[in-house]
Amino acid sequence: MCAMPRLSIFKPEKGNDYKFFDRNIKEMFTVGGTDLNLHKYIGPHRQGDTQKDGAASPTSPNYSPSEINERTIQDLLFLENRDRKYEDDIYTIRGIYNVQDIDFNLSQFGMFLQNDTLFMTVHLNDCVERIGRKIMSGDVIEFPHMKDDFSLDASIPIALKRYYVVEDVNRAAEGFSQTWWPHLLRVKLKSLIDSQEFRDIIGDATTDGSLASYMSTFNKEKEINDAIVNQAEADAPKSGFNYKQYYVAPIDERGNIRTDNVNTEEQRASSDKRVNAVIDTPASSHYGFYLDGDGVAPNGHPAGFGTSFPSSGTDKGDYFLRTDFLPNRLFRYDGLRWVKIEDNVRITKTNTDSRANYKTKFVNQSGTTTINGLTVEQRQALTDALKPKADN
Repeated sequence: MCAMPRLSIFKPEKGNDYKFFDRNIKEMFTVGGTDLNLHKYIGPHRQGDTQKDGAASPTSPNYSPSEINERTIQDLLFLENRDRKYEDDIYTIRGIYNVQDIDFNLSQFGMFLQNDTLFMTVHLNDCVERIGRKIMSGDVIEFPHMKDDFSLDASIPIALKRYYVVEDVNRAAEGFSQTWWPHLLRVKLKSLIDSQEFRDIIGDATTDGSLASYMSTFNKEKEINDAIVNQAEADAPKSGFNYKQYYVAPIDERGNIRTDNVNTEEQRASSDKRVNAVIDTPASSHYGFYLDGDGVAPNGHPAGFGTSFPSSGTDKGDYFLRTDFLPNRLFRYDGLRWVKIEDNVRITKTNTDSRANYKTKFVNQSGTTTINGLTVEQRQALTDALKPKADN
């Protein structure tokens, strides 16, 4: 007797059965799928290149061109690829997905998309044949059939494109044939936003004519922010508390208002005595509020200014602003010496380099400092200041 061979649909090799199923599945995508333009991710830009993420460091090595590929990690500390490089060529593949409505979730504060994530199915072997590898996280896919030809802004000369970035790729559960071999990939896609990672594709929003300048909300958000800052400057020109509209009465050591220069009742009753109704200038110009000094004498009293105190013509109670102090310092002459009243620490809210005080001088210091023989920038981002340095 001869034994019958064992029946088995699965075969350890990808034979004719596998190829038959694969051709039929691919034909389904050819007939019923939609074209997708794929921007192939090829690795991070070299550190130190023009307009990239800064100079090389131990955690952000300056890889040689032969070392850069899809598996290269740009920042070894944060495990990020912020400066992604994409091929100039664009590949066309076919995909199938369920079209869904994209709505905003209005049940919570803010504008949040409820379903801006798409799950798309593509043919595995077709992708490998066309782009040279499987789709991977970081690839960007453009949906040509989702272009918006009717923008509300008539000045935009192009149709607004719809981009998605690949977040995850797995074998699709429905993509396994009767031979137990996979034929499909399930791709998770997220709406692309204007960020540093995709400068190679959409460009910079600050550059006129770039895709980002038409698609991004950066310029409009900047316009809104500038308008809010201008309104804030108009409503509150300077920081701190403004008390100059109030009268500051001079007081003595007991807390009583000083009237040393005011004539007595007997003097005022005598017609041959000249009445003097001048109250002494206050020795303090504020109520003790934090950072409320502006270098202006209280009660509108005139004050001189300069880099040194006057040597003559000074009366008790006179004010003088020393402009060689930073910030400028207001003094009052008590008859024997110049007593400090306040410092001009009230500044505008706008963060500019022209504001001259200790705080802004510290924050906006643009010089360099030499520490243990190493010259470092005094003003730098925390991400640069906290980078680990090689200890040789």
